[in-house]
Amino acid sequence: MARSRLMEMHNIGIVVESLDNAIAFFTEIGLTLEGRMMVEGEWAGRVTGLGNQSAEIAMMVTPDGHSRLELSQFLNPQTIADHRTAPVNSLGYLRVMFRVDNLDELLIRLEKHGAKVLGEVVQFENMYRLCYIRGAEGILVGLAEQLGSDTAADLLENK
Repeated sequence: MARSRLMEMHNIGIVVESLDNAIAFFTEIGLTLEGRMMVEGEWAGRVTGLGNQSAEIAMMVTPDGHSRLELSQFLNPQTIADHRTAPVNSLGYLRVMFRVDNLDELLIRLEKHGAKVLGEVVQFENMYRLCYIRGAEGILVGLAEQLGSDTAADLLENK
């Protein structure tokens, strides 16, 4: 049997209470709604292990078309845990980070969607200005504005 190989990272999934609010928030960041649909029935539950489920999903795509967020609002079964207020150092999947081109302007727009900066906007070396925010639904999002041509990968490679 041939060894499997990774082709691409297709998406990251985020469960939300309000699909409309989450779509508006991520649209403001710059993602585009690629599609929205119901995913329900016994077949879906066989994949997730939730049994007969019903969820509305929205697929959001980055401007380059390479990365996606799958936003899911479960109607059945109801969600049973809420990790949205967990701090940055909690175990498990926690946040998604986007590189943006005008951090200060974006933060002003995101405030209208209820986003709050955690801590402060800081500068990392001469590479990035970055911050974490709690956005719509309490979702933790990292935002980074690249300052120079060097990247964090360049820094790690040179250490």
